[in-house]
Amino acid sequence: MEIRSPHTSKEWEEYYNLRYEVLRKPLNQPMGSERNEGDLTGEHFALYENNVLKAIARLDSYAPKISQVRFVAVNNSLHGKGYGKLIMDAVEKRSKESGNVKMILHSRDYAVPFYEKLDYRIIEKSYKLFDVLQHYLMEKGY
Repeated sequence: MEIRSPHTSKEWEEYYNLRYEVLRKPLNQPMGSERNEGDLTGEHFALYENNVLKAIARLDSYAPKISQVRFVAVNNSLHGKGYGKLIMDAVEKRSKESGNVKMILHSRDYAVPFYEKLDYRIIEKSYKLFDVLQHYLMEKGY
């Protein structure tokens, strides 16, 4: 198992395709909606097992000493197998190494229990993605 940023154009294509398939396609959003301006400055994480992409996430700087994890996605056929925890552990480790003391995220309503198991707590109801999917601001201190 290896967690790193994608390197080749093929790996980047797989990375964005996984993000689209898990996070945008189910909401009937067009290809391209899985990308944003933060992709240029964020730190990208991709979990590979036997050279097959299993999970992804992006780490962003949010404020002094605070980071934000975004676009966490696990291949739909692999939920519940521990890949989400592994990618989150790697993102949190990198955040701590950078001197951050807190991580925030905006969780989809159905993912809240997953993040609570990782010791994140709900701060508040945040926004509805595409006016459909409720998100919750969550945080975890280190």
